[in-house]
Amino acid sequence: MTQHIPATEPELAGVRNFRDVGGLPTVDGRRVRHGMLFRSGHLAHATAEDAAFLSSLGLHTIFDFRNAADQKLEGPDVELPGVRNVNLPLSDPADGAEFWKMVRDGDLEQLREILDDGKGAARMIHSYRTMIVTRTAEHSRVLHSLAEDSVPALMHCAAGKDRAGLSVAVTLLALGVERDAIFEDYLKSNAKHRRYKVRRSSDAPAAHSPEVMELLSPLFDARAEYLSAALETIDETWGGVDAYLEQGLSFGPEHRQRLRERLLD
Repeated sequence: MTQHIPATEPELAGVRNFRDVGGLPTVDGRRVRHGMLFRSGHLAHATAEDAAFLSSLGLHTIFDFRNAADQKLEGPDVELPGVRNVNLPLSDPADGAEFWKMVRDGDLEQLREILDDGKGAARMIHSYRTMIVTRTAEHSRVLHSLAEDSVPALMHCAAGKDRAGLSVAVTLLALGVERDAIFEDYLKSNAKHRRYKVRRSSDAPAAHSPEVMELLSPLFDARAEYLSAALETIDETWGGVDAYLEQGLSFGPEHRQRLRERLLD
């Protein structure tokens, strides 16, 4: 059965979770410019038609937030002529290898031990909090690049919801986008046609049983509580977004103004 794709989105065969972030409103009445900031899952399985579409966007830079374990699993991004590819891993390679081994090979008992009783969601909340505190250099680099010369830009990770989702959210915070709009964009990753295709090492029915998929679901959901945890960490650690940007990311008012000039209507 063909999945329903909203008319405003391209139907990409090998790229999940693609969308233009344009149109989101800022607190001072402006909007993010269309055609300047895109987000998606990985580009490793892009078809020739997908690559032609992506090439038509006039991209300057693709930010790939996957680590070595992700890239080994899915493969490198498709090469787009004239587009700069920047790899900025936002999670530890060892954690990545362990994560994918659990997802692909974990039996029911192991998954119950690691993920049951809210442990899966707690793992994700910890991951979001950790990325905010430990990846300030990477988030700073992205913002400075966008403010200087790197647009139009595409941000992606594996599924396009966590590492890319958080980086997009940080960018939108710097632009002054309304919080509700940031959450709304983040939660769009839950749409069926956008979700990451979970691969298991066994085709046996037990490997894809309802309980297994339910245990794995917190890892592949975009949940408001995850993004909320990241924003709470900003407040707890720096006292608010302005201080986070200026002190944590070395991204002061003049940088924000340059970013807004590039990305806002």
